[in-house]
Amino acid sequence: MRHLLSTEDLSLHDAIRILDTAEEMAAVGEREVKKLPALRGRTVVNLFFEDSTRTRISFEAAAKRLSADVINFAAKGSSVSKGESLKDTAQTLAAMGADAVVIRHWASGAPHRLAATDWIDAAVINAGDGTHEHPTQALLDAFTMRRHWSNLAGTPSAGADLKGMRVAIAGDVLHSRVARSNVWLLRTLGADVTLVAPPTLLPIGVEKWPCTVSYDLDETLARGVDAMMMLRVQGERMNASFFPTTREYSRRWGFDDNRLRALDSLGLKDTIIMHPGPMNRGLEISAAAADSPRSTVLAQVRNGVSVRMAALYLLLSGDTREPAAAPAAAPVSVSAAASHAANPNLTYSHQESH
Repeated sequence: MRHLLSTEDLSLHDAIRILDTAEEMAAVGEREVKKLPALRGRTVVNLFFEDSTRTRISFEAAAKRLSADVINFAAKGSSVSKGESLKDTAQTLAAMGADAVVIRHWASGAPHRLAATDWIDAAVINAGDGTHEHPTQALLDAFTMRRHWSNLAGTPSAGADLKGMRVAIAGDVLHSRVARSNVWLLRTLGADVTLVAPPTLLPIGVEKWPCTVSYDLDETLARGVDAMMMLRVQGERMNASFFPTTREYSRRWGFDDNRLRALDSLGLKDTIIMHPGPMNRGLEISAAAADSPRSTVLAQVRNGVSVRMAALYLLLSGDTREPAAAPAAAPVSVSAAASHAANPNLTYSHQESH
């Protein structure tokens, strides 16, 4: 895997490989010593052209737990605000020796453009581009669902898919990169996906997506769901009136207290409630739903570090960018690195078997 740009491009094998690696990273996170030496000497740049808290901090924590050096680059207050282009910024980072660039950009397709050019010879991870995709968010959502689904089945989550799981994604689909990435990934993993939204908040061409479309949240719940994901209403991206009032939106498409109680009356005792964050409490989700035992919001944040550790590890653990004349170091196995974390006094060698 050279870059991580889209879930649409991920095969079932690659998706499960990332999720399984994330399981090992999560196990490391439960140890007393949470750092691994796997990416020691590597440089990861967080290149954010949009404001972010959860995603940026999560990637920073993931890189540091793998012992990588981290450079945080925010467009505000940088030369970008003076008119510097993406190309100039990328070439500056290349000169600094960046091994991976985690990029969030307001323009859809920017990470793909960066990966397709010769501006920088580094792995590129899409941390959200416009209203296009957000692959690591979809992966951490799938990781959270897979753990829940496997727990219900009483089977290990490692190696498992999501075949037969019913997932509903409701809200502002039109502006949501999370929804797009989740639809492609969840279908690859075998889940049945339903999008629920008012017609004005559904993108053109959604009928060609590998999912079912509904305009009625109550009807969707009545048919049965195993995971209910609520999307944030992205007011900052709305330049028109997409629904009459916030009160009307909350009543028809928000997960309020009544719908929370309805899960019990519908016999959906194992249904989980998800949200990628940040949440507009009282709009797309009520405080009771967000804080209920069914909520996986905090688990998603925690799992995000493990998934992003897995992505960075798989992209950077083997050096695919060395000149042909220079022998590349063999990648370190996660289990070997984990053993080192458990006992920091062990001698670390790049020659561990993979």
